[in-house]
Amino acid sequence: MRAPDYLHKHLKPMRVKSLRGQLSRTIRQSFPHLGGVRITNLLADMILEVVEAHLRPRDVLHHGQLLWLGIDIDDPPSRNKTAENVRLVPLVLDLWTEDDLEAHLDRIPASQRLLKRCIRLHEQAYQQGALLSNTDLGCILGLSESRLSRLLVEHERTQKVVVPRRATLHDVGSGVTHKRIICYKRYVEAKSPEVIARETHHSLTAVDRYLGMFDRVRCCSKQQMPSHEIARALGCTERLVHEYLAIDALLAGAPE
Repeated sequence: MRAPDYLHKHLKPMRVKSLRGQLSRTIRQSFPHLGGVRITNLLADMILEVVEAHLRPRDVLHHGQLLWLGIDIDDPPSRNKTAENVRLVPLVLDLWTEDDLEAHLDRIPASQRLLKRCIRLHEQAYQQGALLSNTDLGCILGLSESRLSRLLVEHERTQKVVVPRRATLHDVGSGVTHKRIICYKRYVEAKSPEVIARETHHSLTAVDRYLGMFDRVRCCSKQQMPSHEIARALGCTERLVHEYLAIDALLAGAPE
């Protein structure tokens, strides 16, 4: 007959005296049909993994920084996808830096300082694998989304650059200038698709897709096809056709 293992008997209850143990117990009590201890322990581990990924210890954050949840770059919008189903990435962003202070002291115009902060926040999010929406930026800076969007769109238009924001890289909202910039870099500046992809924060596949659609729309237009027929032939919306036709008209008048 095996002797009782008193050490194991006395210390085993200590295993549940932890956050993991209490989560597992709460899950079993609240959802008794999910399964036994092994299942609820697994669920507790999954919850802790999410919690730990979204927390940052105090010594990681510095003065002027904040923790924010951005949208995963590799999780673009799709039909019927709701906000609850979007993958989020915890970000550490520089809300205020010494450069911001120096710019203020140097009396640089407020609009220029704001633009620099907007670009910095978007680029920092992009470098950490996520994108910020206009709503994100508006909430962070306490300013209207429309004002910030206009500021960034004008910068992209005049400087022929793409700021890595969700409106442009995920094709949502009003961020459609990236199509024009990509086509401009290809047909006016004669840059290769590889260089364009790097300069516009797009994948090579995305650049090829935009350029290919532009070529097809322009070819159909040269055949005197009306926009609704072009849309039907290419399997896209008439609005998209009009966008590319507008880009074609702009590039036709662009300086060599």
